[in-house]
Amino acid sequence: MTRPAQLRDEIALREASLADARRELDAGDLSREDYEAIATRERAAIEHLRTGLDDLARESVAPVAPRRRRKRWLVVSLVCFALAVGAVLWSAVAPRQAGNSITGSLALGHAQQIQQLLSEAEADTASGNVVTALYAYQRVLALDPNNVAALTQTGWLDFSAGSSDKNTAAIKVGIGYLQKAIALAPRDPAPRLYYAIVADSIPGNQSVAMNQFRAFLALKPSPAQLAVARPFLAKLHLAASTAK
Repeated sequence: MTRPAQLRDEIALREASLADARRELDAGDLSREDYEAIATRERAAIEHLRTGLDDLARESVAPVAPRRRRKRWLVVSLVCFALAVGAVLWSAVAPRQAGNSITGSLALGHAQQIQQLLSEAEADTASGNVVTALYAYQRVLALDPNNVAALTQTGWLDFSAGSSDKNTAAIKVGIGYLQKAIALAPRDPAPRLYYAIVADSIPGNQSVAMNQFRAFLALKPSPAQLAVARPFLAKLHLAASTAK
């Protein structure tokens, strides 16, 4: 299946999910709060996917034109750190912790499918195909809603795109994914790192950022993670020595 077809299928699925949620709300099977959470998530995802379709359409018409629209997925206009963090793959930033399986007790075939999707998402991120990377991560979450790797990366990509577009709904969705990743894996330094950087970028949240960076350092992060964190630690006057 071509990438445009994949994106159209994903849009159709999310529109169907939104319609189902509305029917459940009207029938009294879904609370207003749960409906609003689902609607915010699905509408933000649909907007991202439609932007991806627009990008692909422009590239097919004028392949030599600068990829300005795609770049917006990698740059957070409010902060200068998106390229530094966005360029780091999950395999480098968050090496799997011993005893911290990404799939739990899932069957082997299921686990292999998830791992394949994660590998595809990493490759797409490295080559700048952020729309398709996000799609792969969302497919992982459809198979395993508690997958910490996919939650973390989806949260970061949603937050980055939302900040670039000044889309508060997408920003909130991204933050929610990161918070869920931390709740599921409190001893994994990677979600803490992303969440700390996000907090540091939002005015008035520096104390939250400092607390998250301290928690990150206490979890003995890898050298790759420390390399990403170091400029922010310096800015906040936090020492990285405790992570050695």
